[in-house]
Amino acid sequence: MTQQEKTTIEERIVDILKTVYDPEIPIDIWNLGMIYRIDVQDSRHVDIDMTFTAPSCPAADFILEDVRTKVESVEGVASVNVNLVFEPAWDQSMMSDEAKAELGYD
Repeated sequence: MTQQEKTTIEERIVDILKTVYDPEIPIDIWNLGMIYRIDVQDSRHVDIDMTFTAPSCPAADFILEDVRTKVESVEGVASVNVNLVFEPAWDQSMMSDEAKAELGYD
């Protein structure tokens, strides 16, 4: 797989991650800064490291399954492994400027 193919798949993954929301927050998980790493391998397997805004997120199982299912549907992806990580701990500085503005954190 070429680097261009990997980049194209990663861009598609980012686009689909922007459709995944924490039901308690009206901002997608990409703009919230909850995705730490996307690794597209030559085998078309994708590893994703992500976190939650709080370790005891009541919607954790729903969000993880939504991420896995949606990323598996991306053209060019063969399989997905979503790793839940808490290092570094999520904080508001990880949000995009768009998310900060939407939530009033200018």
